[in-house]
Amino acid sequence: MAKTAIKNIGIITSGGDAGGLNAVIRGAAQMALAQGIKPYVIPNGYAGLYNLLDTEKLVLLDESRIGHVHSNLAGSEAGHSRVKISKIPDENRYQRIVDGLKKFDIGGLVISGGDDTGSVVVDLTNHNISCVHAPKTMDLDLQTYSVGADSAINRIARFVEELKTTGMSHNRIMIVEVFGRYAGHTAFRGGLGADADCILIPEIPVDFDIVYEHMKKYFIARVRESDVHAGTYSIVVAEGITDIKGEHITDDSTGKDSFGHAKLAGAGKYVRKQLDDRMKNDPAIKEFMKEMGMFVPRLYEIPEAREVLPGHLVRCGSTSAFDVNFGKEAGAAAVRLLIEGITGVTVANVSDGEICYMPTKTAIVPRHVDVNMLALYEELGVCFGREAAVYKPTFREETGRSLRYL
Repeated sequence: MAKTAIKNIGIITSGGDAGGLNAVIRGAAQMALAQGIKPYVIPNGYAGLYNLLDTEKLVLLDESRIGHVHSNLAGSEAGHSRVKISKIPDENRYQRIVDGLKKFDIGGLVISGGDDTGSVVVDLTNHNISCVHAPKTMDLDLQTYSVGADSAINRIARFVEELKTTGMSHNRIMIVEVFGRYAGHTAFRGGLGADADCILIPEIPVDFDIVYEHMKKYFIARVRESDVHAGTYSIVVAEGITDIKGEHITDDSTGKDSFGHAKLAGAGKYVRKQLDDRMKNDPAIKEFMKEMGMFVPRLYEIPEAREVLPGHLVRCGSTSAFDVNFGKEAGAAAVRLLIEGITGVTVANVSDGEICYMPTKTAIVPRHVDVNMLALYEELGVCFGREAAVYKPTFREETGRSLRYL
């Protein structure tokens, strides 16, 4: 593809907020300025793009304004919306976008978002609108690394670890439900980072009898072995888990988002109820409570299980240094791809003087947790709601540099 003469670019962030987006904005804006191109913020995601024609003025990210975009803050200076362009009830929606871009002489778009955002990048590309995708989703379910994932995983790990103090104080089973939709990366890696006892992910249908026996074994042993009879048990559950029949656990009353996805909710509550029901019907639990001097008829007959939903706390606040680095590189690389006339693609990696990319339609194909890794952690005592497998690795000598994130 031939290089294109671009005078101005637009920067859009779309979908959910996450750590690293301001780094994408900053990286894209600074690279644009270095190449003699003016970078403008198109606010409010795809809603802002659709309404560009009626917008009076855009914010220019010149050197002075960039100084107010702080890479280490999560969220986005550009703002968000969850809008699917193809669903806008306006037959002239694509021409309206083209006319809006012409109004501000914008020759290309840097768009940062996840799979839904990427699907619109594909759509816009098919309508001859030049754009490059900087991957962002804390769910980590794209084919590339996605900005926001490292920040979210670190926050999940910290919350799960810190909740152990309240669990120890009350001898509670602590259940933490986290985002991730139908991929379990954030639950998996966040749970491992906090030494969680049990991690439930969508990739493995959950056998709650196995979860219960694992919980019972470790929780009772910890309380019994403690000189003050104090113990806890931690479970991290992905919002998109399925039961043993493979059916998703969610509250149907939550409805669907603008992309037609069910709004997942209730997984943590469901796990807690499963454990409560089993403890109430297990005579060994009653004997354990009496043995530990905790049993009070009708008031305190089984250990408490509590579900906690950190929700948007895992995607707000601060950004990890890794996400700042990747975000800046992805934003800057997206600008260089636009200049080269390479559009409709997703930035995959920037290293060794190379900008690696792939077609966005390929990048947004869902990627799930590698279940081959689970056996390793099962041998380390972690429960995944299934019968533990034996880890049987193969071995090879690495002949070159191997770089892998999650």
